[in-house]
Amino acid sequence: MELVNPKTIKYLLNKYGLWTKKSFGQNFLINQGILKKIVDAGEIAKKDLVLEIGPGLGVLTQELAKNAKKVISIELDKNLLPVLKETLSEFKNIEIKNEDALKTILPKTKYKVVANIPYNITSPLITKFLTANNKPQTLTLLIQKEVAEKICALPPRSSILSLSVGLFATSRIIGKVSKNSFMPSPKVDSAIIKITPHKEIPTETALKILALAKQAFSKKRKTLHNSLKSIKNIDKILTACNVDPSRRPETLTIEEWKKVARKSLKYF
Repeated sequence: MELVNPKTIKYLLNKYGLWTKKSFGQNFLINQGILKKIVDAGEIAKKDLVLEIGPGLGVLTQELAKNAKKVISIELDKNLLPVLKETLSEFKNIEIKNEDALKTILPKTKYKVVANIPYNITSPLITKFLTANNKPQTLTLLIQKEVAEKICALPPRSSILSLSVGLFATSRIIGKVSKNSFMPSPKVDSAIIKITPHKEIPTETALKILALAKQAFSKKRKTLHNSLKSIKNIDKILTACNVDPSRRPETLTIEEWKKVARKSLKYF
């Protein structure tokens, strides 16, 4: 069954009486080339356990199952379970779980994450994986292009989102995906992004640094002097770290945030 074919998608949706649900971000991929790019970017091998979020009709799930040892797919919409049972019937290495990805229990062994996720859970889902005790080896995500660009942004265009990811991992955009690669077509383009967790700093330390940064970013267009003035001797702390108090938070590098946080007794 060719699941990238719009006719097949319409057939399945009609057969099971389904409608695409905006609340679940259901836009089905109809570009075979993009499927290959995602699998290649994830470097999925026969030894791998893959955790897939949001299989939809199973189009990406099929490609993952062809390349991985096992695929665990988390699908929130229970109405899609009968469809997945049909479209994935020939594969014996797929386990479907009808769960909320934000609440699912993560594997205790090595695993990789591959997901086509909606905007409304992108940030909390990434945070879940990057702060987990057993982090995935990699996350290969198909997300809104604008969000992918924000995650990978560098100073002076960094944000609390790019810092939140950058403290725990390295990230890069693999490629852009046209909105015409989906059915129904969303309003914006997407991008494939690969996130690789690192172990440079403990999770607890990273969260403390993030707490400081969140305070600074919460005051839009404010200088560090103004946004962090509740911290005693903040100007002295910044100056000691070779950071001008008149700078804005989006201009600081991750290394500068680390230095400032370590100097601040309020956070350490």
